[in-house]
Amino acid sequence: MTDAKTIPNVVITQLIRGRAEMNVLLIVSASVLIAIAAQIAVPLPFTPVPLTMQPLAVILVGVTLGSARGSAAAALYLLEGFAGMPVFAEGHAGVFWATAATAGFLWSYPLAAWVAGRVSERGWGSTTMRAIAGMLAALAVIYIGGWSWLSIAMGARGAFIAGVQPFVLADIIKVAIGAAMLPHMQRLVRHL
Repeated sequence: MTDAKTIPNVVITQLIRGRAEMNVLLIVSASVLIAIAAQIAVPLPFTPVPLTMQPLAVILVGVTLGSARGSAAAALYLLEGFAGMPVFAEGHAGVFWATAATAGFLWSYPLAAWVAGRVSERGWGSTTMRAIAGMLAALAVIYIGGWSWLSIAMGARGAFIAGVQPFVLADIIKVAIGAAMLPHMQRLVRHL
C-alpha cells in the first residue's frame, strides 16, 4: 500500500505533474548527484574500494524519487560512466569499470535505489527506526553486490575484509544521519 503523502508521491504529484521534461530533468539531476558524491572519495591503501559518498547518494535518490525513478537515475549514472564520462570515484570512467574490482558495488546501485525508493513509497520514512531499517536494507544490497563480485577474485573472507568491513561503520553513520533527517522531511512533505 502506497502512502499518498510520501516524499516520492509528493515529487510525482507536485513537481512532475505528468510533465515528461520534469521527469527526465529529475532523473538526470539525480544521476549527477550520484556522480558528485562519487568524487568525494578517500582511497584506502589496503583495499581496491575507495570510501565514497555514493552509497548515501544512491539511497537518498531512491528515497526521494521513488523506486522507478531512483533506479532509473542509478542506471543512467552507470551508463554515463561506462560511456566514458568521468563520473565514477576519483574521476574514473569507461567500460573497464564494468568488470573492475568495484563493479559489484556499481552494478548494485539501481537495485539499491529501487529498494530505498520502495520502502519510501510505503511510508517507511515516517519514523527514524523504520527509515533506518529501509535504508539499511538498501545498503545491504550494495554490500552484497560488492562482496559477491570481489569474492570471485579474493574469496569470501578476503572480499569481506577488503570490501565490507572497512566501510561498515562509516556507512552506518551515513545511514543514521540520512534516516534521522527522513522523518522531518516526511512531516514537511505531509504539510504540502
